[in-house]
Amino acid sequence: MSTDPQTTISIFWADDVAHNVRELGALLHACVHDGASIGFVLPFPQEESEAFWIDNVLPAVQRGVRLLLVVHRDGRIAGSGQLDYDTPPNQPHRAEVRKLLVHPDFRRLGLAKALMAELERQAGERGRSLLTLDTRTGDKAEPLYASLGYKTAGIIPGYCRDPFQGNLDSTTLMYRAL
Repeated sequence: MSTDPQTTISIFWADDVAHNVRELGALLHACVHDGASIGFVLPFPQEESEAFWIDNVLPAVQRGVRLLLVVHRDGRIAGSGQLDYDTPPNQPHRAEVRKLLVHPDFRRLGLAKALMAELERQAGERGRSLLTLDTRTGDKAEPLYASLGYKTAGIIPGYCRDPFQGNLDSTTLMYRAL
């Protein structure tokens, strides 16, 4: 999977996650420190960032219930996105987009759109016809998802802590039929 000569998107299998945990950790760390509301608050040390990949992502990838896509640009991990398809028996048609990350050094290059397009393609290959996600209400990602055809299902007030101030932010639940 490639978007241009400098950029490639690939599936990261369990061995890839294990071998790249430091760089994946650096990606997550940079995004949280840049203000991304993706489940973590400051202080957020590099060790906690790496632990997320080892304790959360790696086991799901090993079980075959989560797909991890990684975008490389200029020889670095520039972003990632996850497709969680660990759904109950009555929802085999659905998956959730999780933790779409683009390193602050690589923003505004179309990497998030490229990751989303590939996540959607991969979802289709897995027989998934409905994608869901949530994003902090009013965040930079919300208009991105809307531009890709995601519809707002609703807003939950007081859903998550702001990574800097500690106040509670709302989240917007979104979906897209493929």
